[in-house]
This record gives sequence, structure tokens and C-alpha cells, in this order.
Amino acid sequence: MSLSVRPQRRVLVTKINRSQSFAGVNSSADRPFRNLSPFTPTVSRKTGSRVSRMFSMSHKSPPPKVPQPNRLDEVYEALKKGLTAYLEVHQLELEKLSTQIRESKRNSRLGFLYDLDKQVKSIERFLRRLEFHASKIDELYEAYCIQRRLRDGAHNMVKAYSTGSPGSREARESLAEASKGYKEYTENMCLLENELESQLGEFHVRMKGLAGFARLCAGDQYEIFMKYGRQRWKLRGRIEVNSKQVWDSEEMVFLPLVTEFLSIKVTELKSLANHVVVGNVSCETKDLFAALPQVVAVDINDLGTLKLSLEVTWNPFDKDDQPSAASSVNKASTVNKRFSTYNQSPPDTPSLREQAFYVSVHQAGLLRRHGHW
Repeated sequence: MSLSVRPQRRVLVTKINRSQSFAGVNSSADRPFRNLSPFTPTVSRKTGSRVSRMFSMSHKSPPPKVPQPNRLDEVYEALKKGLTAYLEVHQLELEKLSTQIRESKRNSRLGFLYDLDKQVKSIERFLRRLEFHASKIDELYEAYCIQRRLRDGAHNMVKAYSTGSPGSREARESLAEASKGYKEYTENMCLLENELESQLGEFHVRMKGLAGFARLCAGDQYEIFMKYGRQRWKLRGRIEVNSKQVWDSEEMVFLPLVTEFLSIKVTELKSLANHVVVGNVSCETKDLFAALPQVVAVDINDLGTLKLSLEVTWNPFDKDDQPSAASSVNKASTVNKRFSTYNQSPPDTPSLREQAFYVSVHQAGLLRRHGHW
């Protein structure tokens, strides 16, 4: 189905260890929601490929010719929720590290405290950048709303002058001026919409595998084609013995779009010239703005007997503007492991007898240096 058709129902999970149905749309009739129990298909790579960035056009798409204010409102609300969740997650991690520093000052060594302090400062810098990024998005949205109100006013003026008597010269001049303003405000809205779209960050999509219950058999080959605006991702896989799956590609980076939906087409490759389209669905993407990775399951066919599992991670910044602290939260497990190494028993404090011995040795060294020994 075309990407312009909006899916009816989608439910996304917010944790990586759960999976629910991420239903697309195959027809105009609405289908009941179906849950999917967690599954972990084994996926291996045919080659050691890196993350793909297969964009047929430039990084920035051209501005649209017709603005979509209603759709932009939905994307903006979802984006604000995602940024708020991102701030909350990193704020909790910052408080956790600060508490760990306070509790380990007496028992830990300087190396471990220095490592914790570096992570705290890194997260603080990342939080400041997130706050600045959120304020920039708010400014763009406010400017967009102003241009929308001006455009609506110009549209009402054009409508009023068109329905009135166009015989007078003043009426014709006012109509031309209102039409010129309407065109100008429309262009401004398109430019602001395109600028806001460039601030949406990245979607890192990882292939988890297909789940078909009794449908998948050893030897079956499938081709998955994803289309997101001008972005494309095509990968092929094979079902092997013991339910293992081998895919020629695992990861892809998509730039989020405002008005487009993610189209997924799954084809079963039966022979050289015999390809059977299993399903072609269109899925919503605005719910993917989340702080934590999400595992989503897409219903490929109407009956839901074949599902595609994807792990989606949203990054509020693109690859050209990656903060060094973006992965600070993921380092918490490493810090905890090192904590057991550094948090040994503190070095023994010298006793009074040892202190007196050290003082006497120091004084003897001074006397020897000045020739009094």
C-alpha cells in the first residue's frame, strides 16, 4: 500500500525485552489488534557488513510544495515526548552516578572516582545539548505556527475578496496583495517544515528476524524491501536448520520524515522466476521517538502468521553531530564491573609508630644533605 495511507492501529513497546504487534495496513478495512508473544529468532550475517546508509538523494530532502500542518503537529508532539524521555533517562543516570560518587569516596581509589567524574561531566554536557536542541525545535515550531496563522488570514482575505464585487480597482489590488501574501506564507511554512524535519535525528533499525510459527521452513528464502521516502533498504535472507536465519544485511540508518510512512514489502523467493509477494504494509513512524530501544513486530500478512521483528533505536542527533556522551547511559554496566575492581579495601593508614619512623627517616635525610651527619 502507498505510504500516503495512514495506518489505523499501531502499538509500540518501550523496552527491548518485550514485543507487541506493530500492525501495518494491508487494506482499507480495519483489522483487530493481535498480540505477539516474545520470540528470539537467531539471525546471523552472511558478511561482516557495517551499518548501511543507503540514501539515493542528498542528506536534506527538498522542501515540500504543500505544507502539512496537521501532520506536523502530530510529529512535534511525539518528538517532544521523546526528547523529554531522553532527558529523564539521562537525568536518572546522572543522579545514579552522583550517588555512587558520594558513597564510594571513602572506600574507592582515585582512578575509579576520576572515571565516574568524567562520565558525570559527559552526561551533563549531553543534557545541555539536549536542552538546547529542544529549545531550537520549539522556536522552529513557534515560527511555523505564526506563519500558519498569517497564511490562514491571507486565505480568508482571498476568499472574501473573491466572493465580493471584483470590479473596483481597490478590490483587485487587495486581492492580488492577499494572494501574494498567501503564497509567501505557504513558502515559509514549507521551509520551516523542512528545517524541522532535519532536526529529527536518526532511526537505527536492526534486523531481528522473521517469525512465522509453522510457516517458516528450512530452505525458504525471503527478500525484504523497505521504503521510507527516498530512502531504500533491501536485504535477503535464508531460513536454515534449527530455525537459524542468515541475512546479508543487519542494520540500517533512516532519517525520520514528517509526512512519509515506512513501507515494508516481503517477498518469498521460490525459484529464479517465481517470486511470491507475502505482504506489503505501511507503518507509522512518529511513535518511534523514544529514549530506549524498542523491539517492534510488524504483521506482514492479513492473518498475522508472518511477522517481521525489528529493533529500532532513536538518536536525537544525526551522525554528523554525534555527542561523545550519547552512549554514557550504556556505560553503566561497565562502571559497575569496574567498581568491584576498584572498590577494594582501602589502603592501610600508617600507625603512630610508623609515622614516627617516617619522620625520623626524613630528618636523617635532611641532616645528611646539609653535612651535619
